[in-house]
Amino acid sequence: MTDYYDRHDGAPADDAGQHETEHGMTRRQLMRHAGWFGGAVVLTVASGEVISHIADSRDTNAGAAAEAVAAGSGTLRFVQVSDSHIGFQGPANMDVAGSFTEAINQVNSLGFRPDFVMHSGDLTHLSTAGQFDQVKQMMTGMQTDRVFTVPGEHDSIGDAGRAYRQTFGKGTLGDGWYSFDTHGVHFIALVNTLSLEKLGHLGNTQIDFVRKDLAGLPSDTPIVVFSHIPLFAMYPKWGWSTDDALKVIALLRRFSSVTCLNGHVHQLFTKTEGNITFHSATTTAYPLPKPGRAPAPTPQVVPARQLKDALGIRSVGYRQGDRELAIKDQRLA
Repeated sequence: MTDYYDRHDGAPADDAGQHETEHGMTRRQLMRHAGWFGGAVVLTVASGEVISHIADSRDTNAGAAAEAVAAGSGTLRFVQVSDSHIGFQGPANMDVAGSFTEAINQVNSLGFRPDFVMHSGDLTHLSTAGQFDQVKQMMTGMQTDRVFTVPGEHDSIGDAGRAYRQTFGKGTLGDGWYSFDTHGVHFIALVNTLSLEKLGHLGNTQIDFVRKDLAGLPSDTPIVVFSHIPLFAMYPKWGWSTDDALKVIALLRRFSSVTCLNGHVHQLFTKTEGNITFHSATTTAYPLPKPGRAPAPTPQVVPARQLKDALGIRSVGYRQGDRELAIKDQRLA
């Protein structure tokens, strides 16, 4: 698995001369980027606390709960999409642009206009100018007031994320991190995909930003943190963790309700540690194996009729004064 953890801030010297695979990547790049899965999620917060629930579109109880939250006045409703991998070519999904278009259509058919949409990274597959332009143009079709992004490791191949920041980095700090407030919730968008050795990495400069960003906030402020690679140790053997995330988690401990949302692993997963709940999102591109159930986190080929079951979106709702966010995951199927 060493190759998967190679740095992405410059093409490794030994990539030179390697033959491209059917995915348009060198074998090293392919091994390095071999694990995703997709979908969409809706989150809701009410009464000062973030409440979460994971379900698919066939979970009628979850759907009714999310709709009930969405119907409340003053409710924040946003959508998370992830890992669109625009530009990927391979048998795991022969039309990632088509499945991302379906995800956008699903966002536009939720029955409400999201306050914003967050794409949690790997917008593109190979960080080319054409792929960044394509995904940006596609996201203009989302019926929402604002679109936010964080970069994935695929969005910084060969240039340390410069092309990503030129397209999506306006108004951000450092290597692309930022924060904002809306509906009584404080949001922090982190970049943990630039200094990869084995795991994700935040760096001291970004951690200092988080420390100063949180310093003046009351402890009852609901906090939502976005990152591409998980901040918790989901499966470090495959790089599914962030090596210095504990420094940020320590800063978040004093808050009564913290929700961390990530992409990268292409599958739904939830873990709660005290006041912090971590939610990994699915993908709109192609599935990855469950941790440890394959030699490497490589794209999984499934029967065509099953692919959409592995892809989806997430919607999240929050009503001011509630304690928890409400989260709903929907499959593309």
